[in-house]
Amino acid sequence: MTVMLATFMEVLDTSVANVALPHIAGNLSAGIDESTWVLTSYLVSNAIILPMGGWFSMLLGRKRFYMLCVALFTVASLMCGLAPTLGALIVFRVLQGLGGGALQPISQAILVESFPREKHGMAMAVYGMGVVVAPIIGPTLGGWLTDNYSWRWIFFINLPVGLLSLLLTAWLVHDPPYLERKSIASGLKIDYAGFGLLALGLGSLEVVLDEGQRKDWLGSNFIVTFAVITVVCLVAVVFWELWHEHPVIDFRILKERNYMLATVSMLVLGFVLYGSTALLPMFLQTMLGYTALLSGLVLSPGGFAVIVCMPLVGTLLRRYQPRWLVIFGVLVCSAGMYEMSRFTLQIDFATAVRSRIIQSLGMAFLFVPISTAAFRNIPRERTNYATGLFNLARNIGGSSGIATVTTMLARRSQFHQSVLVSHLTPLDLTYREALARAGAMLQVRGGSAPDAALQAHGLLYGTLQRESSMLAFADAFYLMSVLFLAVIPLMFLMKRSAVPKEP
Repeated sequence: MTVMLATFMEVLDTSVANVALPHIAGNLSAGIDESTWVLTSYLVSNAIILPMGGWFSMLLGRKRFYMLCVALFTVASLMCGLAPTLGALIVFRVLQGLGGGALQPISQAILVESFPREKHGMAMAVYGMGVVVAPIIGPTLGGWLTDNYSWRWIFFINLPVGLLSLLLTAWLVHDPPYLERKSIASGLKIDYAGFGLLALGLGSLEVVLDEGQRKDWLGSNFIVTFAVITVVCLVAVVFWELWHEHPVIDFRILKERNYMLATVSMLVLGFVLYGSTALLPMFLQTMLGYTALLSGLVLSPGGFAVIVCMPLVGTLLRRYQPRWLVIFGVLVCSAGMYEMSRFTLQIDFATAVRSRIIQSLGMAFLFVPISTAAFRNIPRERTNYATGLFNLARNIGGSSGIATVTTMLARRSQFHQSVLVSHLTPLDLTYREALARAGAMLQVRGGSAPDAALQAHGLLYGTLQRESSMLAFADAFYLMSVLFLAVIPLMFLMKRSAVPKEP
């Protein structure tokens, strides 16, 4: 519970700002597309530090490094709440991501070594309740605080949780005896090149993902430049770390087939989880006029579904191979998002809640089995490196998912508008009848005939724009439902492992 507390707080901050983006943009005089930097800057800075948890744990000691991260995260949360401009908020979110990035892998490492192998499933289930439930209830909590107080309180609430986590960690968490702390004086070399290539590559990736749609992707020299930097740095860091004696990221762990396949699966899971969590509140607020709180309440029942299912999943892992639970979860989750792709502007609250619950039920069967399959054959002394790379995949998937759905909304909305506008012509009988009805209605409400005719055109064009956006949201949900099915073939490539028995 101690390690889950800080992890819950950290993962919560990846999604708690979703429903508050319109408020943040309005309060800080920015556009909605610019305000998405608040989400992706956090995820990418988080990803930069994620795989380095093992190296810093050796240098500083795992417990000391963990407490340092919690302290930095808590202080950065306070600064985010006090930020006067969007630029300052993004800077503080980067610091917050750097502090929070190592919390997840270190928490998993502590759990893996604190429980025997036959109890890993249940331990990961309790931990998974925090990791998976946090992005689900984050929008609800963020919406309630935003509507009743201010968006700044979504950051201030981290202060008491962070302080409690520091106290409990100091009291209950201890470094294992086999984890030798190494100093620079004793021969631990600082991999400046590896860290620099990783930071530059992931930072450039953030710029590409956030600014690509606004600058027309590869049609812009600016985006092409950063895309080239991203590819060069990320390819170079792989070769460099494989050669280096003391790497900050140990890519050799990927030789273990189950771990490699589980990491790829987590990449896809992050893409869908964060993409859909950003997409659904945006749809409810911009298309249906929901408040921040009401849109969050659509997501919250899914959180309860996950809480109920997680212990069940931990029990099932003692009887069945993780791959079968993952396949079941993928199918259920994909079915939930397919139902979302059939949303219309006339859906009611219950329909939206039901779709989210179906998706969340599937998510409950994914995180724990994937994590269990990933770490089952990893030696304990390499757990820090393994958990870092594993969580890095999820965060990169999350950043890519948010950028992809944002781009899809803009591009597909333009496409559907170009198709639908072909019907707005005097030669179309349905359009002429709709214009006549709209004009008559506006005249009944007191408008003159010329004004009513002009306003009727605007009224129908506004309806066309809303329908175009609705179809774009449907396309984005459909893409994620189909993409998620790609995880199923990966499960059949995994090596079969014995189901752990009770001693």
